[in-house]
Amino acid sequence: MKGKGSSGQILVIAALIIALTIISTEIYVYELGKTISEASTNSLNDYIFAIRLGCQHIVAGSLANVSQGGPNQTLIANLERWASLVGSQYYLGRAVLNFTPYEMQPYSSGIAIIWGSEGLGVSSACVDFNLKLLDRELNVNVTYAINVTTTLLVQGTYRVIQGDEKQVNVTCNLLNEGRPALARDITLYYRNLDDWLIPGPSNNYDFTDYGNGTCLISFVAEISSSDVEVSAHIYDQRNIYTQANVTCVEL
Repeated sequence: MKGKGSSGQILVIAALIIALTIISTEIYVYELGKTISEASTNSLNDYIFAIRLGCQHIVAGSLANVSQGGPNQTLIANLERWASLVGSQYYLGRAVLNFTPYEMQPYSSGIAIIWGSEGLGVSSACVDFNLKLLDRELNVNVTYAINVTTTLLVQGTYRVIQGDEKQVNVTCNLLNEGRPALARDITLYYRNLDDWLIPGPSNNYDFTDYGNGTCLISFVAEISSSDVEVSAHIYDQRNIYTQANVTCVEL
């Protein structure tokens, strides 16, 4: 079955670069506009939004890394670097970004990885943030939570064609934060005895993507057991990986 790599590291680095670019731009805009009250208010709101967007990038990039085999502490390490960057880039006073990763079950260090055998796979990261901006003219205190969750729902059915030959239909539904999402890559496995195999052209393999987070995979294979087990492995557009197994229902 497909292993988990460390390609999420690239996404984490990219997220930090994007976040740094955003915050630097917003600081520049804020400094230009602070002489005019309305412009200053709008720029400050944009600046706070940029910090929050940067937090979103860091959480998503870290989850991509952990879901592909990186250590759970990746999220905290990246958030520490991001909080330090926020503080060092704010030249108008003092900026303090505090964060608290979720520790309530099933989260540990802000990460929850649940890849089940009953058709449910979840890769999730959740963090509470508090941003304080302090200078001579303002005192801002903003709190918010960021939840990045990729959910995979898998259902399967099969019918016996002849002997051990079976027609298998598998439906996969992918969600980002509870909303339908598109997959970047999907690989399906089926089990025959002790082997996990990938259906191909010789299995009359057919893949239908409905463009709304749902796809249907059909194939024909020789499967000795009456229990037809399949395993779906998916990367979403954010490069977050999740997987789920399910035992198909005979029609």
